[in-house]
Amino acid sequence: MAPRGAALSLAAAAAVQLASAVDVNPSTAVELSWFGFLTQSFYHMSVLPLLATTVVLAYLARPSTSDDFPAGFKTFAGSYLMVWSLCVAADWLQGPYVYALYAAYGFSGKEIAELFVAGFGSSLVFGCFVGTFTDKFGRKKCCLLYCVLYILSCLTKHFKWYSMLMVGRVTGGIATSMLFSCFECWMVSEHTQRHLFSGGLLGFMFGMMFTVMYCVAIASGLAGQAAADSWKFAPLSEGSVIWVGGYCCPFDLAIICLIIGMVLIAFLFEENYGSTESAGGEEMSQLDNLKQAGALLFSDKRMLLLGIVVSTFEGSMFAFVFNWTPALKSSTNPPPHGVIFAMFMMACMCGASAATLFSAIAKPSIRLVVCCATGFMSFVLASVAALDSEGHLRLSLSAFLLFEFCVGVYFPSVGVLKSDVVPEQVRGTMYNLYRVPLNAIVVGLLLSNIPMATCFKLNALLLLAALVSVVGIMTASGNVLAPPKVKSVSKIPASYGPVSTNDQDAREEKQHAKDTVIGRRRNTEGISTPPV
Repeated sequence: MAPRGAALSLAAAAAVQLASAVDVNPSTAVELSWFGFLTQSFYHMSVLPLLATTVVLAYLARPSTSDDFPAGFKTFAGSYLMVWSLCVAADWLQGPYVYALYAAYGFSGKEIAELFVAGFGSSLVFGCFVGTFTDKFGRKKCCLLYCVLYILSCLTKHFKWYSMLMVGRVTGGIATSMLFSCFECWMVSEHTQRHLFSGGLLGFMFGMMFTVMYCVAIASGLAGQAAADSWKFAPLSEGSVIWVGGYCCPFDLAIICLIIGMVLIAFLFEENYGSTESAGGEEMSQLDNLKQAGALLFSDKRMLLLGIVVSTFEGSMFAFVFNWTPALKSSTNPPPHGVIFAMFMMACMCGASAATLFSAIAKPSIRLVVCCATGFMSFVLASVAALDSEGHLRLSLSAFLLFEFCVGVYFPSVGVLKSDVVPEQVRGTMYNLYRVPLNAIVVGLLLSNIPMATCFKLNALLLLAALVSVVGIMTASGNVLAPPKVKSVSKIPASYGPVSTNDQDAREEKQHAKDTVIGRRRNTEGISTPPV
């Protein structure tokens, strides 16, 4: 209890210090009332209606369970969610400002695209073996390593120096591949092995984990905006390559969250490891799975079409991550990036909640058809607005919010479809194969230097291909389209996967939750998908 109390005391002290720092009011800051803040632009005026809708839908789709909470469960859940919220907040704080910061430094669109691809590539490469690394090195150590790598990445953002920023992209990409592996693996192991809690409570934990994630994302967007608006963006001294204030402030807030998270991890987490296998056996197993997955991919029409759905939809999604900031650039209505990001997360949470509420009456394939068709229309609107971005900012924002809603619907729906179509024994390998065309699409769109309107048109065509592929899956098989069956007394959002009641189902549930939620993260360091 002493270490836990000390950790909480340190966290409280750090929070007080942070609050004191925020009270600093530089000469460039404008003090606004809440009313003034929410009415200063059409972006801000959209926050309250969207927030109210999000709260209502999230409440209706909130995670719940009828399992009794055994002794120690609330303490375990509270400790983990406290650490998780801080560490994932550090990630969300950065997302809206990466492109904006590079543009403020004066880098060209081509150079910014190269930086994005570097983060994407490092996350992709390390993500292929991060699971094995985490199991052998230790989950607690890897959680601490995540914090260290991301702190280094955030520190590099203060340098108006391309090479230094490239180093930060690489370390940041590695960190993002660890975020949704190390923490989750630690939690599942502690839940099932050390504490022996039930599979139903594991489903509840996943529900709470990602509900907290969305809420933190919304709060992080607003907090990052407040920090960016509070300090002038300027070099440390005349001619210096080190810059402070402005768009650097959200990254500084992320560093504070990571430092507090490191302290809590050191005191609250116990070390655990994954199963150990010989290196030769591990390599042979992966090779066999690759051969089997490759054979299945080209022999089963449903798996091939599902790969097209994943690659096209998620490829358009990550191209959107890169393009939304320049699409809303305006001299007359400067975009509040944090506020916009928070609204994106609200729209996405609305979509995930809607998928939960309609999961009992709408088949996953039907939800995907509606999702892809709506997403197609959103990019058609975005391509029209991009022809005159200054005159169609409201249309652009509406199109982007509509697409974010589709993203929220997509991941829980495609997760169910993937778990039904892809066999368990080759699931991880098959998802790796799906990422090959996905990577090609994203890199091609980012490095092609095509006009933004053309990029949005290509995104629309990608979603049209996804729509046709979903229809193809529907016609190829009927059993995967059956309405989901209730198999547990627990209720968690559809985006968190089904709840199980035995150890084998609990293991499958962990993978399923990763399939349906983890890939969704709207992070700009790179694609953060499960370590498969």
